[in-house]
Amino acid sequence: MDLPYRPCVGIMLLNADNKIFIARRRDQSVEAWQMPQGGIDKGEEALDAAFRELREETSVQTAKLLEEADRWFTYDLPEPLIGVALKGKFRGQKQRWFAMRLSGSESEIDLDTDDPEFDAWQGATPAEVIDMIVPFKKPLYEEVTAAFAHLLEAR
Repeated sequence: MDLPYRPCVGIMLLNADNKIFIARRRDQSVEAWQMPQGGIDKGEEALDAAFRELREETSVQTAKLLEEADRWFTYDLPEPLIGVALKGKFRGQKQRWFAMRLSGSESEIDLDTDDPEFDAWQGATPAEVIDMIVPFKKPLYEEVTAAFAHLLEAR
């Protein structure tokens, strides 16, 4: 199928110890962890979408932008999911990634949102993130963590 990529944002949210926020999806039959991400609404700027998605998925209000990646990242869905996942309209996603720092307390993280996507979360190192991510997204997450590696050095 010649389907387009869905335009999205992704957020690498760092805590005070430079651990990356990663959460477990509640709608999967296999263990599926990811960083916050979601679609860009029509007419919405990518940065605005990133802050919106972060609020919608984690309830976090106090995040500070550290950096925007200098390019779009893409991933393709596995063959059996094309035409099924992402409402059957996309072959995968093209994502604009943002590194943010949680500037408030971790106590503001609340996954019990209006439309919950996650049922657990933790702070993780880049290696742990790569290890926990679903296999078809590993190359994307390797690229994203490499793009922001300089932000992950000891503070």
